[in-house]
Amino acid sequence: MGSNRRPVERTRVPVPILGRRLPSGRGAMEQPNVTGDGEAALSLRFWVGVVLTGVAAGLFGDAMMAVLSQAEHLAFGYRSGDFQTAVEHASDLRRVAVLAAAGAFGGVAWYVLRRVTTGETSEVDDAIWRGDGRLSFRRSLGTSLISEIVIGMGASIGRESAPKLMAGASGSVVSGWLGLTTPQRRLLVACGGGAGLAAVYNVPLGGALFTAEVLIGTVTLPVVLPALTCSWIATMVAWAYLPTHATYVGIPDYRFSASLLVWGVLVGPVIGLLASGHIRLVGWVSHHAAKGKLALAAPLVAFTLLGLVGIAYPQLFGNGKDMAHTVLLGGGSLGLLFALSVLKPLATELCLASGASGGLFTPFMSTGAVLGGFLGLAWSHLWGGSPVGAFAMIGAAAMVGASMQAPLAGLALVLELTHNGFQLMVPMMAATVTATLVARHVDGYSIYSARLRAEPSAPGSDAPGTGDAVMR
Repeated sequence: MGSNRRPVERTRVPVPILGRRLPSGRGAMEQPNVTGDGEAALSLRFWVGVVLTGVAAGLFGDAMMAVLSQAEHLAFGYRSGDFQTAVEHASDLRRVAVLAAAGAFGGVAWYVLRRVTTGETSEVDDAIWRGDGRLSFRRSLGTSLISEIVIGMGASIGRESAPKLMAGASGSVVSGWLGLTTPQRRLLVACGGGAGLAAVYNVPLGGALFTAEVLIGTVTLPVVLPALTCSWIATMVAWAYLPTHATYVGIPDYRFSASLLVWGVLVGPVIGLLASGHIRLVGWVSHHAAKGKLALAAPLVAFTLLGLVGIAYPQLFGNGKDMAHTVLLGGGSLGLLFALSVLKPLATELCLASGASGGLFTPFMSTGAVLGGFLGLAWSHLWGGSPVGAFAMIGAAAMVGASMQAPLAGLALVLELTHNGFQLMVPMMAATVTATLVARHVDGYSIYSARLRAEPSAPGSDAPGTGDAVMR
């Protein structure tokens, strides 16, 4: 009898309502994607936490974007239009002065905050992957506000870090209120992190996939269900202040062509290699970022240097959203797109080296867009007929997928950000898969794992500072 017995069905919480199994005798849990909630039980109390975290994510998303918008308008003196146009219309002196002021403010503010909150945690990724999911609410709030203000003043870092962090911190607080277990808290904080991204970019599917693919690392039903729920609630709540349309409006309906498919297959490995190089540099500058009293002056120096470069290239100011929008619409010359594809990641890495806190999603996506536009324009001399914007969209998806090590999230985010690109799905998939595959095999870090703090080496492991060291 022992030889004919089937393995015990894996535990699911709550247990299925229908206790009787199918005539086949096979258990429902034999489908791998419906397992995995043995530790983080999807109890009623947990679902209450998901709803509360989703609401908080939407509200904090609105609040952070309001702070960002006010900082942009005050810094560059405009009331309507886009940020890049306002920067371009500003005088050279104002551009440099505003960035210098951002550096002076950020350096002092971050220094004081870090001194006051020494030992408190404010990194979502670290709290989920190596911690117990607990985040310091006051340090998270301070970090988020400072980050949005300096980005509004032109710092080249991503705006999504603040809403991601505040949504994650909200999940941590809600977990304490509801008395959730540590695995439940980690999952709820991860759902909040993805929901924060979803809220500010109006990308509920992309936010949920970010939770599953990046923060949790598994696309299973017990992860996807709360992730989707949290993200759609956050997105809907955020509509109270943020628009319901796509982040990048007016993108043409680009059509598939054989040229785009061949280009996508060829360019994917190139983008994967470049993504690996920049991720490695992000890890290095993050690990060696200015600390102590040096961090007081480093942002002033770094941001002022960015302001000086921004006299010639105002597109480098801010997170890169408007830069990407321009090329997605088909704008930009061969020389300009090449310059921006080189300078944008370097500008972001310069800000990180100064000790600045912020995101990397939009800077890397923007880099992928202008790089795709540049390589696409060059390709058009060999095989013409495809618009620059189509190349940019494919390049953006490939760069996001490779840099996050999350091809599903990368594709979904680009589609939702533009509300377009479905006819480009095959070349986008080709480029994203090959770019992610190359980045995975070349190094394996993502823009999130590369920034983790170095830990004392475990027995038999490499010492910090070697190729396998985990960096922040």
